[in-house]
Amino acid sequence: MTRALPRRTLVAYDIPDDKRRSRVAHLLESYGDRVQFSVFVVDAAPARLVRMRSELTRAIHPSLDSILLCDLGPTAGVGDSSFAWIGLSRPVTTAGSFIV
Repeated sequence: MTRALPRRTLVAYDIPDDKRRSRVAHLLESYGDRVQFSVFVVDAAPARLVRMRSELTRAIHPSLDSILLCDLGPTAGVGDSSFAWIGLSRPVTTAGSFIV
């Protein structure tokens, strides 16, 4: 059985309610790196991304909240040059540091 390669996903959210926003931020902190106040970079196997998406769906109010998930591709093909910063930068876990 072949294991699917981990993928890098950019997750951004717009959630007006403080309690739900905090819940989503806390959930995402267990999956990836916070790079902006409401933006995370998540490196995970597809099955873990499905689980994260399910948890996020249960954590929000779909008619009021918005979460954007951008698939940036396999972590093996995404390097530091994929991100450009203006001003203060935040650390992003390297692809070689993938945790299952």
